[in-house]
Amino acid sequence: MPNTEAQFDKAIASCRNIFAAKLKDYGPSWRLMRPASITDQIYIKANRVRSLEVKGESWVGEGILPEFMAMVNYGIVGLIQLEKGYADGKDMSVEQALALYDRYMSRTKELMLAKNHDYDEAWRLMRVSSYTDLILTKIMRTKEIEDNDGMTEVSEGIDANYMDIINYAVFGIIKLTEKQS
Repeated sequence: MPNTEAQFDKAIASCRNIFAAKLKDYGPSWRLMRPASITDQIYIKANRVRSLEVKGESWVGEGILPEFMAMVNYGIVGLIQLEKGYADGKDMSVEQALALYDRYMSRTKELMLAKNHDYDEAWRLMRVSSYTDLILTKIMRTKEIEDNDGMTEVSEGIDANYMDIINYAVFGIIKLTEKQS
């Protein structure tokens, strides 16, 4: 049986490398985005994955794997923005952004490990398309919570939904890279 934690670490290292490279190119320009805009950006990525899964082809040449990686990174951005709020400009250094990335990814990994223990690696029996559908469902839930000014009666908040989205996207990355090997 493959080691989930090692596979998770490898997948998030790839995502972090992309995040760091984009920080080098653009700085933390995402600081201007409000959380609802980040949710919509994740929706665009997840919807594209679903479209590619259904159509079976890409006209722009990028596949599903980069979109799952983007969902991971936008999910982390969403968690940062929930804590810090949005800004009117770039108000943090690359180093500060990476430190926040690492902090939120660590929390997200802890959640994955706890749920993976309780669910007994059930994600391994799922199809990648199911991760896509679950991510889209989490996005719709997040939009409802955002439209209700963050208020819930019995449900988890936006942050928990972002972490679940990240974890499902990482599972997608792991499955897709296993398939390529």
